Amino acid sequence: MTTVSTTPTTTPVQPVPTPQPAMRLREIVFGAARSAAVRAAARLGVADALGDTPATAAQLAEVVKTEPVPLQRLLRALSCYGIFTEHADGTFAHTDMSRLLREDDPNSLRAISLWCTEPWTWEVWPRLDDAVRSGGNVFEDVFGKEFFDYLHQDAHESAQVFNQAMTTSSVQSALDVAALLDLTGVSSVADIGGGQGHVLASLLEKHPSVSGTLMDLPGVVARADERLRDGGSLAGRASIVAGDCREGIPVAADLYIIKNILEWDDDSTRRALRSVLAAARPGARVVVIENLVDDTPSMRFTTAMDLLLLLNVGGAKHTRQSLVDRLSDAGLRIGEIRPVNPYLHAFECVVPD
Repeated sequence: MTTVSTTPTTTPVQPVPTPQPAMRLREIVFGAARSAAVRAAARLGVADALGDTPATAAQLAEVVKTEPVPLQRLLRALSCYGIFTEHADGTFAHTDMSRLLREDDPNSLRAISLWCTEPWTWEVWPRLDDAVRSGGNVFEDVFGKEFFDYLHQDAHESAQVFNQAMTTSSVQSALDVAALLDLTGVSSVADIGGGQGHVLASLLEKHPSVSGTLMDLPGVVARADERLRDGGSLAGRASIVAGDCREGIPVAADLYIIKNILEWDDDSTRRALRSVLAAARPGARVVVIENLVDDTPSMRFTTAMDLLLLLNVGGAKHTRQSLVDRLSDAGLRIGEIRPVNPYLHAFECVVPD
């Protein structure tokens, strides 16, 4: 890519006054424009096209195959929110946030950005008032079928984006979970509803004497982490079980991990926890890992996820207390509650004698 070779000139940064309430509300109601701008940049690959040297919109337009003036308008809008920065000479440069839209960034949020702005989201968000009135999802009213049926039957590209986003998120949090959990005295781990098994694989790599089981729906475990599958580096210590944890868990283990699956309706949550209690022996550890809507650093993010869950599946994210209540009602003894990273908390529980 052609980039400018001179050092960009900058003007002194002036303090930006806090917008008045009327302007703040105007900015909020135009939030769809901000989301659409992030999606456009991600789909066009602008962050990947921009290297370490600042470049003009015209130079970037040649790479991403767009018209230069509309691209400049897109970049200027994103720069208002710290996604890219515009220099006084008309060039644009990366910021910490814009780098997260790159495919090759180890903490990339490109897939998540696409997933949260998929075409179906623009159809259900305007129906939020209906969901609030009824307390149930509106997805079936809009599309004529349940959310996951729609994804896999009618929106194959969106399903692929979903899988990629969930994989990216799981890979990034797996190492955090592995670093947090003390496996002293644990010889077997069961990752229930564990997706492709990235958390389990990270734990097994860190603890060579531990064996583990991954359990999730058949279509999910069919794409399990290659380290856990036959011929993989961890296959000798790993088992893969296909099934619905709400229907039963045929796995005995010293430690059960339940991450980001207790966000269905209350009945499904109760059934899943009941299955764990039925499978686990007294004294077994159960670690529940979830986003919390009352966690101040991530509340804007998590409350938005909470509303989207209401719209598409009728689910909900938990407060600390609502999750404590459900775990206690299931019969678990709750111990320490610790942050995993800025977005997740781990609830350490024990199956009582």
